[in-house]
Amino acid sequence: ALSQIRGFFGAGFLLLIALLCATARYLRRSHPAPIRGRGMRALWRMGLRNATHRPGRSLFCAGLIAAATFVVVSTEVFRQDTDRIPLEKDSGTGGFSLIGTSTLPILYDLNTAAGQESAGLSPEQSEAIARARFTAFRVRPGDDASCLNLYAPQNPEILGAPAAFLRAGRFSFRESLASTPEQERNPWLLLDSPSGGSVIPAAVDADTLQYILHRSLGDEVSIEGSGRGPVRIRFVAALHGSMLQGKLIISERNFLKTFPGQEGCRYFLVDTPPDAGDAVARLLQEGLADFGFSAEFSRERLASLRRVENTYLSTFQSLGTLGLLLGTVGIATILLRNVLERRRELALLRAVGFPRPHIAGIILAENFFLLAWGLISGTLCAAIAILPALESRGAAVPFTMAGFIVASVFAVGMGSSLLAVYAAVRAPLLTSLRSE
Repeated sequence: ALSQIRGFFGAGFLLLIALLCATARYLRRSHPAPIRGRGMRALWRMGLRNATHRPGRSLFCAGLIAAATFVVVSTEVFRQDTDRIPLEKDSGTGGFSLIGTSTLPILYDLNTAAGQESAGLSPEQSEAIARARFTAFRVRPGDDASCLNLYAPQNPEILGAPAAFLRAGRFSFRESLASTPEQERNPWLLLDSPSGGSVIPAAVDADTLQYILHRSLGDEVSIEGSGRGPVRIRFVAALHGSMLQGKLIISERNFLKTFPGQEGCRYFLVDTPPDAGDAVARLLQEGLADFGFSAEFSRERLASLRRVENTYLSTFQSLGTLGLLLGTVGIATILLRNVLERRRELALLRAVGFPRPHIAGIILAENFFLLAWGLISGTLCAAIAILPALESRGAAVPFTMAGFIVASVFAVGMGSSLLAVYAAVRAPLLTSLRSE
């Protein structure tokens, strides 16, 4: 089935094509209505009529601006907010306040007093972190497959998720291969489902799957096992914008079968009260220093990932904006050519009494029509294309940059058209009339 976002993007693109077809039909009218009236309104209508002098050329200008505007504006909706990151259980943080990693494996249950004592925490420290809850993952070390790694990962890091974490149903998913209502409600259950042969089901962040690993749901990859040859992993679920980006997650049961030599846990998700995150992080780093334990706030981790994604978007958007600006300046070149082709007509207007400001207004009206129509149609179609993304975000989208780009393109387009106006009003009247 076609996804909602793809459907709306397709609808916006088809609407853009329809608007351009309507524009082509308007420019190629065989019997346009005569221009009547006086004042600036009549002059602007004459300018719009000039756009039909070369309909193909005019349509190319408007279509170029509309297509580029569509891409630039629609890209802005994918910019991530790095300031407001929720701690809900279905958000990118999964409701966890802290992320803990240790250099040495921890073999004890940190949710119990006995386990904390065995790990080296003092009674005072254990009492201070009594309200914190730990979800411990087994780790097969490997390459970082997140957007923070500029190199292509050959052997991604693998986490073994405990059964309690899989049943809790935290985080949200973009898509999955769920086949039952229970799996649709909680795609984590796919990791514990029976798999045929030696294929192990795994979940991964959707961005890692698409842009880093260059795979799709249902695809398989082979990774190094623990002395038993390559291990086949099948992607069955894709997380949506999570802080677990860059990690392949399988069930703890499959992890123990595949990597029996990896003892203990070295990756922890910590759920703390809202006002205790700083204190818990400090106490854990002090009390578990012998294990090389370090704590990071989940919001900071997710914000760093989003900043990198925003950088990629800004780069792409900058290149698109540069092309849009160059295309807009090119319109002035086309308009200048149109003016030179009609210089005898403009000279005749001067001869019958049209002042230079009126002729300049006629020329500017032509460029204003092409530029404004391209920007408006591209922005309108982009707004329709991004409606599902706006709804899924549930918050305001930062369109400041997109608005600034559209305004800049309009200003550059109108400014560059002054070159054509200058050439027209400075053309020698007597020479043009003699050529006529």
